[in-house]
Amino acid sequence: MNLALLKLICETPGAPGHESKVRDLILKEIKPLCDEVSIDKMGNLIGLKKGQSKMKIMAAAHMDEIGFIVTHIDDKGFLRFHTLGGFDPKTLTAQRVIVHGKEDLIGVMGSKPIHLMSPEEKNKAPQIGDFYIDLGLPKAKVEKIISIGNPVTRQREMIEMGNCVNCKSIDNRVSVFILIEALRKLKGKIPYDFYASFTVQEEVGLRGASVAAHHIDPDFGINIDTTIAFDTPGARPHEMVTELGKGAGIKIMDSSTICDTRMVEFLKNTADKNKIKWQPEILPAGGTDTAGIQRNGKTGSIAGAISIPTRHIHQVIEMADKTDIQNCIDLLVNAVKSMDKHNWKSWN
Repeated sequence: MNLALLKLICETPGAPGHESKVRDLILKEIKPLCDEVSIDKMGNLIGLKKGQSKMKIMAAAHMDEIGFIVTHIDDKGFLRFHTLGGFDPKTLTAQRVIVHGKEDLIGVMGSKPIHLMSPEEKNKAPQIGDFYIDLGLPKAKVEKIISIGNPVTRQREMIEMGNCVNCKSIDNRVSVFILIEALRKLKGKIPYDFYASFTVQEEVGLRGASVAAHHIDPDFGINIDTTIAFDTPGARPHEMVTELGKGAGIKIMDSSTICDTRMVEFLKNTADKNKIKWQPEILPAGGTDTAGIQRNGKTGSIAGAISIPTRHIHQVIEMADKTDIQNCIDLLVNAVKSMDKHNWKSWN
């Protein structure tokens, strides 16, 4: 596994609406692997690998990561911000961030010291508004580099832990990596045109995938995204969603999509036929680009998703198992190669 590439993808910044740096990186990787490459007006990067039939498969991996946007610079140079994506406020404590202005500046998430908190404040759950960004610089210096509207991303390098990788932005850069590696493995003839779509602004409402699907108008859709692995202390069996090391997740539904039963069956059969480890996934809360792919073509698409089990999601310590990642690559490759072999007229 090309962990150096995965590390580079995970650590490259790309908050929603500000994906240019990670898009440039992906473009460099996929250009030699595709017959055509394009960037639409919204910023989605789409690589086309031509098939033997003009039916269309769209596979999507969003390239944005949760982040922030600067909303105010106060008289002492401290920054206030708005979130871009979903955050649990308590995960912001004691974190380093990168503010992307005329140059990148490291900042820290600050809040009121516990020594000065009242008993009521100590017992209250933290709120986003309790935090500010400290750049260690006076206002005059800050304003030369930083402007209202600059994006902010989290600062954390990727490391290996046992058989796992751990970093900020495993959601969803691991899926970007999977889609790139699938393109690398799809050598020779494939049955249908394959559109590898690296989408924008998923974390703020599945926006890029909706535009890309409307343009591509796919017959079949496979989204690739992380999902919750709640296989940690305190989790009850019915709460786990998925578990690390148990294989690729095959999505049945999430809060925005009920996957097409034909695609669910096809992915399960493909995994079994190729001895690929998999597990079913039902995500009760949280939507994915699967919804955009399924509903925004002219007549919709037969859509489903391959999900990567991930612990500590939407934190800077997101963790995925390398074996699960490989299983997801293998499942996507084999699905694309055999898409023409399934009886798509048969409904469950």
